[in-house]
Amino acid sequence: SYGDYLRSGAMAAKSPIVRDVIAHAERGGLVLGICNGFQVLTETRLLPGALARNAGLKFSCKEVPLAIANVNTAFTRAYRENRETEIPIAHGDGRFVAEDDVLDRIEGEGQVIFRYLANPNGSARDIAGIMNARGNVMGMMPHPERASDPELGRTGGTAVFQSLLEAA
Repeated sequence: SYGDYLRSGAMAAKSPIVRDVIAHAERGGLVLGICNGFQVLTETRLLPGALARNAGLKFSCKEVPLAIANVNTAFTRAYRENRETEIPIAHGDGRFVAEDDVLDRIEGEGQVIFRYLANPNGSARDIAGIMNARGNVMGMMPHPERASDPELGRTGGTAVFQSLLEAA
């Protein structure tokens, strides 16, 4: 993440490997950006909007309730039975922001995938995760990898990875 000194994801977006990620996405390959990865995807413009400092100006690390806003995606199809889950967050720059016309467009086109049920950071319209118009690039601030092991007591993120396996 290069320490997020300039802007979250800005330095990482200039990393040589990101060219390969962009090429993969342009070929239709699936790309998942979690937390700092979401920030990088917005910096590269693979996803619209930006991630800004949390409204409370503090780092937030806790489990949050989420609504799955669109279950008809390569990233969320395994959530069909359960439209709500809990997944932890851990960020200081996780507030999703975009112009109203962009927000209207991504909502209207079904690109909003996850919404906070109790908004922890001031994200516009409670947005926690979005995908691109093509449906192959998704970014989310919550950490599904931290909620995918029953032995550790959290499984709310498992369906993200099950969905990707089904789509592959």
